[in-house]
Amino acid sequence: MSAGAGMGRSGVRAHAHPAWWAYLVHRLSGIALALFLPLHFLALSTALRGEAALDGFLRFADRPLFKLAEWGLVVLLALHMAGGVRLLLIEFRPWSGLRKNGIAAASGFGLAVGLAFALALWR
Repeated sequence: MSAGAGMGRSGVRAHAHPAWWAYLVHRLSGIALALFLPLHFLALSTALRGEAALDGFLRFADRPLFKLAEWGLVVLLALHMAGGVRLLLIEFRPWSGLRKNGIAAASGFGLAVGLAFALALWR
């Protein structure tokens, strides 16, 4: 089997490594946040159309699905930020062999922020 024909054993091993998953989460969260921005600007633009338009949008957005999406947004922001900090540490610090600890810390931070925000939503 040629190298381009399929995934060899080293490719499977690479995708099982925590660093690959950290890379994937960081990239996907960045794409999701970039896709969210136009919606955010659209929501903010209702304020330019007056108080009634903004109040109407806020009433529309006060639904459980929007609350769930808001929670997801906070988790995406926390994961993306933690992944970015992890990358900065990799770039600017000498190799220390502690990449898995950085991945675990970034994931734990994202989960903790998401859980804290979810608790605040239900109070």
